[in-house]
Amino acid sequence: MLPMPRRRHRGTGSLKLRGRIWWIIYTADGGPVYESSHSSDRSVADKLLKQRIGEIAAGRDLSPEKATIDDLCALVIADAKLRRLRDAKHQEWRYEANIKPAIGSLLASRFGTSQIRVYVEFRRKAGAKDSTINRELALVRRGFALGYREDPPLVRRVPHIPLLEENNARQGFIEQARYERILGELPVRLKALFVVGYHVGCRLGELRKLKWEQVDLDTREIRLRASDTKTKESRTVPIYGDMSTWLSMQRASSPDGCSWVFYGRLNRPVGAHLTGWRNACEAAGAPGLFFHDLRRSAVRNMTRAGIPRPIAMAITGHKTESMYKRYDIVSGEDLPGVGEQMERFLKTQRAAKLQRVK
Repeated sequence: MLPMPRRRHRGTGSLKLRGRIWWIIYTADGGPVYESSHSSDRSVADKLLKQRIGEIAAGRDLSPEKATIDDLCALVIADAKLRRLRDAKHQEWRYEANIKPAIGSLLASRFGTSQIRVYVEFRRKAGAKDSTINRELALVRRGFALGYREDPPLVRRVPHIPLLEENNARQGFIEQARYERILGELPVRLKALFVVGYHVGCRLGELRKLKWEQVDLDTREIRLRASDTKTKESRTVPIYGDMSTWLSMQRASSPDGCSWVFYGRLNRPVGAHLTGWRNACEAAGAPGLFFHDLRRSAVRNMTRAGIPRPIAMAITGHKTESMYKRYDIVSGEDLPGVGEQMERFLKTQRAAKLQRVK
């Protein structure tokens, strides 16, 4: 325990430098309370001390914090389940597999910049990518925010938890020739799925949930429901190029009574692991290609074809904070011409390929 330093004057508490970190000492519940300011800046500690003295004067309970990182993460998981978030299970897995063994028992009051550095180093040595570490730190940060809002609060502060620079964005693309080679190698059950993904860049999860009632081959449109999209917004995508042919064949081959467009065994949606995908990509000279890479290819093809980027991003369902307003101006009137423009672009691509062969 820290030795009691000399007080400034009665009722104002004290500051104590321990190593490079300033600590504050004040009286609560008849005894001294030692609390780290988690800063080497004396002014930060002084401000925190004045805050605590004010809270004591206002009658707030400032007894020593007993909440642990486990307690805070439990709030996050419970909140995710209550709001039925899609990644609730992923958050619980991150906590159980990585956060709990490393810092779960740590008192929240002792969590600061040094603990963050230690955790990052520990996870990197375990082979975790910075993006993965960021997801885990974000969970802890959310825990502090929820703990601070509890009544009574579980923590008295929400520490600054900076995220790491992420430099692992994928750059996968496939050109028309590679697309045709992969299509030839894929199992029959995955061909139509691949064609649609390449043309309009829908997420795999969105396509797996697609039902025939959402596909209109006459008007050449696919309508995605808000409940099935990551952004929780419905959207309509055009049917063009090879899509119409392959969707027609897919419908003709669907088992009786199966409502799923891309079906798997026992009239269920096709499995998320896409059995046969990896082997087909390797055979076509595209090892390591993910289905998600088709989104990038679709956006680039639309941009090359002259489709305005906001419309292309709206079709694929990309939606980031910085581009939200741009997407918001896209209307249904923009969609009819997209298929025609893409038809012309793909015909040009095929003609160029034939010319090179000759």
